[in-house]
Amino acid sequence: MGTKHQSSSDSISDPKKRRRVGFSKTDAGIEANDCITIYIVSSAEDVDSPNSFCLEPIDLNQFFEDDGRIFGYQGLKITIWVNLISFHAYADISFESSSDGGRGITNVKSALQNIFAESLVDEKDAFLQTFSTESHYVRSVVSNAETLQHKVSNGCSTESNCLLKSEPSDVEVFRIAGTPVGHLYSRLVPLVLLLVDGSNPIDVLDPRWEIYLLVQERKDTQEDRLSRLLGFAAVYRFHRYPGSTRMRLGQILVMPPYQRKGYGRFLLEVLNRVAVSENVYDLTIEEPEDSLQYVRLCIDVERLLVFDPIQQSLESVVSHLKQENSLKKSYMCKYAPPLSAVEDVRKTLKINKKQFEQCWEILIYLGLAPINKYMEIYQAIVSHRVKAEVVGKDSEGAGKQVIDVPTEYDQQMSFVMFKSQNGESSSIETAANQSIVEEQLQKLVDKRMNQIKLIAEKVSAVHRQ
Repeated sequence: MGTKHQSSSDSISDPKKRRRVGFSKTDAGIEANDCITIYIVSSAEDVDSPNSFCLEPIDLNQFFEDDGRIFGYQGLKITIWVNLISFHAYADISFESSSDGGRGITNVKSALQNIFAESLVDEKDAFLQTFSTESHYVRSVVSNAETLQHKVSNGCSTESNCLLKSEPSDVEVFRIAGTPVGHLYSRLVPLVLLLVDGSNPIDVLDPRWEIYLLVQERKDTQEDRLSRLLGFAAVYRFHRYPGSTRMRLGQILVMPPYQRKGYGRFLLEVLNRVAVSENVYDLTIEEPEDSLQYVRLCIDVERLLVFDPIQQSLESVVSHLKQENSLKKSYMCKYAPPLSAVEDVRKTLKINKKQFEQCWEILIYLGLAPINKYMEIYQAIVSHRVKAEVVGKDSEGAGKQVIDVPTEYDQQMSFVMFKSQNGESSSIETAANQSIVEEQLQKLVDKRMNQIKLIAEKVSAVHRQ
């Protein structure tokens, strides 16, 4: 008796058997940045309106696991509205279908609650009602707060010596400290996480945190006063031995619809005035972004231009530079601000040494007009300072050395810093490494020079007005 064998061609021709041995495609997911849109709205009518203010670009991938990907959905679209009056939020989540494609189904609502917490409203109707039920939220917050706009001085010896700006007439600055800080900040946290790079929530249980609110008073159609929060700053006060206090700006944010209108500068100026009037040791900023540092330098340079105690020292340095032809290293230290000027600036204007040294470079640049005639020696001074900051004050002998070290993590960003022993150069440093270090230093010098030129142009324009 023979056994019947099925030919291979028969099995291939059977479509059912082909389906049995096939594999389903693993769900690749969709990036949060590609399916989530966030709008800031100030009224119920703005919701769903094509004229609503869209927040972009924002890196939303950081708030989701698995490299920011969302799994298990087809045609996923998430639209989020944030109420700029009460800071509640609502998320409209829609999709064509959902299924486990091998990576599970992402709990989108849970991920959004990690950002918006209790401010995330479940129902759209309830969210729309917050525009009316919470319309006086900001006003209630500041009702018992301290008003600062008219209580602080500008840190100048006389009004005529100050660069007085046309301050916004419809805004006020309020200071909140203690328990109320936590209630307000809990509603602001989502905007901080979304809009302030690398930010972490402050510890609202620490009584040394203060919140400064920039508030605009407006009238609605019923002639009722409405208070709108334009921006805020979180400031930490800490003790400096033996009996002084320092102010450190931890976070500052102007709401996106009101940015580039001078409100951030106004808020910084108020903080400067508070530091002066309350005679703190100094006012510092924690890791300022380039845009914030630019505004800060503009403000401080303008203050220093009319600060009499440093003028003689500045004129002496500028005069010496105009007569100097040598670029010897021994001359570089002569162009740093004298210690007496550093101390005068800190005591009176509350500008710390590091910030003042950057301002000093810009003041010299302004004093050397026309700058083109002295550009070579000026750029040598800037290069020397940048090299001292990055590599070490004695970069040609013993000191800090920066060496690129390629790694699997990131070949572009990996390096080590070491200190040579007994004035001897390390064998680790090769000619190739030294060339890379010099190239990186030159990029920093070019960046500093561009910043100096931009600030000098801005300050000069203000003086011409």
